[in-house]
Amino acid sequence: MHRKEQKKITIAIDGPAASGKSTTAKLVAQKLGYLHIDTGAMYRALTLKALEKKLDLTDKEKIVSLAQTSTIRLEGGNPTTKVFLDGTDITDKIRTPQVNRSVSIVSSYQGVREVMVREQQRIAVQGGVVFEGRDIGTVVLPLAELKIFMVAGVHERVKRRKKDLALCGIEAEEKELIKEIETRDRKDSTRDISPLRKAADAIELDTSNLTIKEQVDFIVARAKKTIHPKETVL
Repeated sequence: MHRKEQKKITIAIDGPAASGKSTTAKLVAQKLGYLHIDTGAMYRALTLKALEKKLDLTDKEKIVSLAQTSTIRLEGGNPTTKVFLDGTDITDKIRTPQVNRSVSIVSSYQGVREVMVREQQRIAVQGGVVFEGRDIGTVVLPLAELKIFMVAGVHERVKRRKKDLALCGIEAEEKELIKEIETRDRKDSTRDISPLRKAADAIELDTSNLTIKEQVDFIVARAKKTIHPKETVL
């Protein structure tokens, strides 16, 4: 009796900033042997480049042109996905407060999103991927077999963001982080192009009181239910 090879599905995980997407998506991918794709990292990479070049972030034409002439590549890594910009590893440079404050405007431009979405969809064709972002289930991969929309209370998200920044050696005031997250939520959910919203067929997962393991186990169980492995007697 031989086990039939399991089909590889596409998993879309969306949600607001600091809702737990990155850590959970990465661990889900590891559990399933899938590739983890942090789409937000791609927009952060472009934002970093624009800031380093001291471009006016409100100059849509220049930012779109920058996206069209930049090479942003993601590479599976342990413990985190590596982000390369024009061949240089910038993984440790894209989580700064300045990038956090600026990425919403860069990612709001349709021309930028068109460049990024084309690359993301190219990666997803093979299946066996866990994508995370803000418009994966609605725009990037509307036909994904499993869609999860992660949410969490603002104070829990602030606590997570503060911890992440501390790991990067950055101290942040809680009041400033609350303001930053609330502003980011407002920008992401009200922008004209690909706003943050839950796909009609997405499963909402409130992570406020869940451990990382509980979040991962929930999504992995849903994935296995979707895959439906079968055994064939020969």
